Amino acid sequence: MLISSGHSEQQRRHPHGHGHGQALVRALVRAFVLWKSVLLLLVVASSLGGPPYDTSTTLVAQRALDFNESALDLGAKLTRWDAIYFVQNARRGYLFEQEWAFGSGMPFLISTVVRAFAYLGIEPTSQWEPLVGVCITHASHLLSVLVLYHLGLKIGKDPKASFVAALLHIVSPAGIFLSAPYQESTFALLSFLGYLLLAHGCLGHSRSIRKDAAIVSSGIVFGLATLFRSNGLLSGVSFAIFALAQLHRLVTTSMSLVDLRRLVALGVGGIAVAMGSLVPQALAYQTFCTESSVTATLRPWCQKTLPSIYTFVQEKYWNVGLFRYWTPGNIPLFLLSAPVLFLMMRSGLATLRPRREVAPESSSKSAAVLQQQRSPDDASLFVGAMALSQVILTTLAITTYHIQIITRIASAYPVWYWWLAGQLGQSTTAKFGGGVVIFMVMYASIQGALFASFLPPA
Repeated sequence: MLISSGHSEQQRRHPHGHGHGQALVRALVRAFVLWKSVLLLLVVASSLGGPPYDTSTTLVAQRALDFNESALDLGAKLTRWDAIYFVQNARRGYLFEQEWAFGSGMPFLISTVVRAFAYLGIEPTSQWEPLVGVCITHASHLLSVLVLYHLGLKIGKDPKASFVAALLHIVSPAGIFLSAPYQESTFALLSFLGYLLLAHGCLGHSRSIRKDAAIVSSGIVFGLATLFRSNGLLSGVSFAIFALAQLHRLVTTSMSLVDLRRLVALGVGGIAVAMGSLVPQALAYQTFCTESSVTATLRPWCQKTLPSIYTFVQEKYWNVGLFRYWTPGNIPLFLLSAPVLFLMMRSGLATLRPRREVAPESSSKSAAVLQQQRSPDDASLFVGAMALSQVILTTLAITTYHIQIITRIASAYPVWYWWLAGQLGQSTTAKFGGGVVIFMVMYASIQGALFASFLPPA
């Protein structure tokens, strides 16, 4: 409904808009297939240099005595680093405390698909979970490309810029992580879909029940995204900002039932986002902190005022904390991450301060991508909230996270794609934009070969 209605409006403005839009969608699909083929060829070619540096994947495949991988065993070659945890958790659930650092979304999705095949009488093997994970991530990435394209249309009404932004998502620096059994591609899909639903509910002058339902639905989708990655909680920033704006309207103007209903919808949507984090924490508390728990003694985090296994595990087992990653040995990782950190912070601040950050030519192009809308104030608020989430994430990545993950978690944040598409569309910044695209392609290509060989950075 959202996509078709967007095309209808576009078609009324441009008689041939629908056919042109379909052609752009087909072009996106072709570009996606081409890029994925290149990455998978690099993965296969990486096996020509011998066995991988680490043989942990053989444990997942239950082939501990056979360290040789077939060059065409894409399921095994893409199950590297954290993907091993996702596949193992899909197979037998959470077994060790440190595994709670990884979201339950992907393991649950993989195990559900495998059980569905078993229900149909197709007996799974040890290789099923990796292959199912690879199929899920490829399908999610393709769908996220298409949803981002339509989200761009919804926000900016500029098919060319929306198309370019979607192309940029295809060749994202996340690279092979959008193909391996990781959470990134599915998280991006749910995030983009959540924003599309939220845009449908918040933008425009009408205040129908259907729009309020879209707001609640977006919160549910964002909550599901948070099951995949904890930084999905940052999508709650949009609900908080729109709720504050709605409260301001209620205070400064006469209160109406429609306005009150909109505020309730935003509140329910925000709660739904939080539930994506609270539900797994409640399950962990039931497992480790109650009389029926499997542990003999209470774990230290159980006695906290706000018990969180995720925070405890990240700190104890993965050394995540404020400035903990700021060590001399990690300087190379900061340097590798610097280009993406720059893009995320620069685009986020430029969007939050459009008049000071955007050049005159950009005002007619980038601003058209990011802010032009029938309801300009709401659209600026909407994109500004997205930019604020992006800036907060980048700040947390610099100060707290393992810095190298920014290259993959950035894939789910639309603002920097739109900003870069705007740079590519301007004569004064096209050279800079082109250089960024070359970096993205090179980084993802080199990363793909290193990843398949079980070599960092990851």
